[in-house]
Amino acid sequence: MRGYLCLLMASFLWGTTFVAQMVGMDDIGPFTYGMGRYAVGFFVVLAIWRALAGQRKKAQQLGRWKSGWKYGIGAGCIMFVGSALQQIALLYTTVGKTSFITCLYIILVPLFAKLIGKKIRPENWLGAVVALTGLYCLSIKGEFNLNFGDVLAFVGAFFWSFHILFIDRYASRADGVEISASQIGICAILNTIACLWFESFTWQQLVNAAIPILYAAVLSSGVAFTLQIIGQQTAEPAPAAVIMSLESVFGVLGGWLVLGEIMNSTEILGCCLMLAGMLVTQAGLLLKKTRRPIG
Repeated sequence: MRGYLCLLMASFLWGTTFVAQMVGMDDIGPFTYGMGRYAVGFFVVLAIWRALAGQRKKAQQLGRWKSGWKYGIGAGCIMFVGSALQQIALLYTTVGKTSFITCLYIILVPLFAKLIGKKIRPENWLGAVVALTGLYCLSIKGEFNLNFGDVLAFVGAFFWSFHILFIDRYASRADGVEISASQIGICAILNTIACLWFESFTWQQLVNAAIPILYAAVLSSGVAFTLQIIGQQTAEPAPAAVIMSLESVFGVLGGWLVLGEIMNSTEILGCCLMLAGMLVTQAGLLLKKTRRPIG
């Protein structure tokens, strides 16, 4: 349950970051935004890593600790491609459509997990379909015309699926905070290279985008991705994907509560279906835990 709560908090932080991603590109390009976001995020996670030095030392003494820096390199390369495609997609399409297409990983993760030998329960598939229907109601609102940005987001969904499965494979084997710091550091380096190659910026432009960059860096890149790794140390990949896809719900709710955006009946239905999908995918585990032997 602690793992699922960590993933739920991560999805909340990712959902509320969508607005920051859009606003942050008012004056700078997607790679410049990514450079600032992940560079600051790296130092945030590094501070968390330093703060946990005592726990890490105790784990080392008990023989229960393994370094996670090398695993973060692969995770960071996958995350760079997924986040870059998502960020560029926002230049050509809406937040709602980008969110919907990106969250197709709730279908892709169980499929890929099945291909690599993971056992997927029927309620995982049912929960994914219910949640996907909710995402449609929430984000698309009856309109689905693919453009260049939509295609980029669709390709990005595959990389987010690979990222979830990669973390599922290695999160329980090594220090989760080190994996997070390493992957975010790799993202910062690759975004910096892409920024210097494809874009140009001034320091004043970075200052103008400081607030959305800091929000995404501290809460999304620093805290949320660390929570994802900690959560996936115990959570199964299929239900984890459904819980993390709730970022769309939190994005809409954030706009409603903070920006005063009005939710119509279709969007409210989408939120309810998303929550229902999360509960359905956990139904088997809940029944198993509450079942008591007779006699």
